[in-house]
Amino acid sequence: MTKAQARTLSKNFAYFLRHNYAIGASGPGKDVVVTVSTGQHALACLFYGVIAADGVYSAASPSSMVKDLERQIKDGPGKVLVCSPELKKLALAAAEGAGLPERNVLVLQSSPEIKLESADGQVACDFKGSLSWRRICDPVELEKSKICILYSSGTTGLPKGVLISHLNMVAEAFLPSELSRPYYDEQGRQGDPFDRRTLGHLPTAHIAGVQGYFVNPFYEGGIVYWMPSFNFEDFLRYSNDLKINGFFTVPPIYMAIAKHPAVKDQFRYVKLAISGAAPLTGDLQEAAMRKMSMPNPITQTWGLSETTGSVTYTPPDRKVIPGSLGPLLPNVSLRLVDDDGKDVAPGEPGEALIKGPVVSQGYHNNPEANKSGYAPDAWLKTGDILRLQDDELYVVDRKKELIKYKGLQVAPAELEGLIASHPAVLDAAVIGIAQNGTEVPRAYVVLAPPAKGKVTEEALVEYVRSKVSDYKRLRGGLRFVDAVPRSPSGKILRKDVREMRKLEERDAKL
Repeated sequence: MTKAQARTLSKNFAYFLRHNYAIGASGPGKDVVVTVSTGQHALACLFYGVIAADGVYSAASPSSMVKDLERQIKDGPGKVLVCSPELKKLALAAAEGAGLPERNVLVLQSSPEIKLESADGQVACDFKGSLSWRRICDPVELEKSKICILYSSGTTGLPKGVLISHLNMVAEAFLPSELSRPYYDEQGRQGDPFDRRTLGHLPTAHIAGVQGYFVNPFYEGGIVYWMPSFNFEDFLRYSNDLKINGFFTVPPIYMAIAKHPAVKDQFRYVKLAISGAAPLTGDLQEAAMRKMSMPNPITQTWGLSETTGSVTYTPPDRKVIPGSLGPLLPNVSLRLVDDDGKDVAPGEPGEALIKGPVVSQGYHNNPEANKSGYAPDAWLKTGDILRLQDDELYVVDRKKELIKYKGLQVAPAELEGLIASHPAVLDAAVIGIAQNGTEVPRAYVVLAPPAKGKVTEEALVEYVRSKVSDYKRLRGGLRFVDAVPRSPSGKILRKDVREMRKLEERDAKL
């Protein structure tokens, strides 16, 4: 699909939504359209069509349970629900629970031909009408607009709806793109510009999918190839066959790239690889880079749904320090503060506070979260602990997830990265458990198939002990599991890991 075709289709969708469902008829930012879809190329045009109709695009995960999708529809409240064909049953069940009529459930199909029609078959887009978007020239309206609701991954509680504006998305597209324009190195040689070809494999309900597949490639004139759903074997095959030369993905996929025997030369075309959504250790960063035989280093970015994605970004002409997050985007300010809100000393870890055009407008229908997450002076409290060392930023962990052992802080992410660096390990999660009046680390580990039965839990505990300070030891033990629970965006679901621990305790009592 070309840009011109995408523009026409977006206007068709906008007309259909306005004239059949009155989306935007009473003004901008009021009518919510919820989508739940696997990867498909017409979804980007639906996103633009909803916004062109002056509606609000609310993305739901295709892995949602009925109750999760029902909750999101009610939170909008969603006026229309759009699903992909294979999720029709889920959509209808959630719509019924939320009191949404079947006529207001639309099925979007991208191939073999593009269709958008109601689940009851009564209404269908004929692609004849066209509604163009309003030209907005007021900077305040652009800043305060409400065009998209993206729900946080809910790793510790219920997901919160993050309000994204026109300004947020434009800033998040423009700033990294500006930094990636052709550059000159120290010898005055021009860098190698290329037309980006990326592979849409991450969830479109996450900021990485919405901003990374709908917005940024469109702005830059790049190509997005779509995977309906992710599996690693297809990811390898498509990366090779489609000559993918740039992508953003998450640490578990870099882990698979580094350790899976099927990885050969499928990434030989890749010139730009970025990691985000969760911490990437320097060891894993270098291991994946070696396996991919890349001419340029893998870089790491840091950001949140609340910052419309990346807050840090490494330009192509900057030296990459393994494990670092890269510099801040232009026009973004950062503070690192202690528990009292005071700036920490240089080199000390502190909670990151962010201010700038990428910071979102707050949370939807959640005044308590707004009060606790957004300071009165426009600083966003990220909840992430970072440290600044030699002008490089490093992530420590989530503030709520730090383990306090006898007053000393232990970062689960550090231990997880260390455990995952062991050649026998595919994945790892660490939580704190109560023991002898304090909190101690406990690990849950997924072994690589060849290592099962050969590597013991005690051996990995000893491996960690030999590489960390005494207070960071796995005093809570280590258990082998089949899988570490993760969100679709790759974040460890620690609430689910804690449930695993509760089940262990219950079984032990029985």
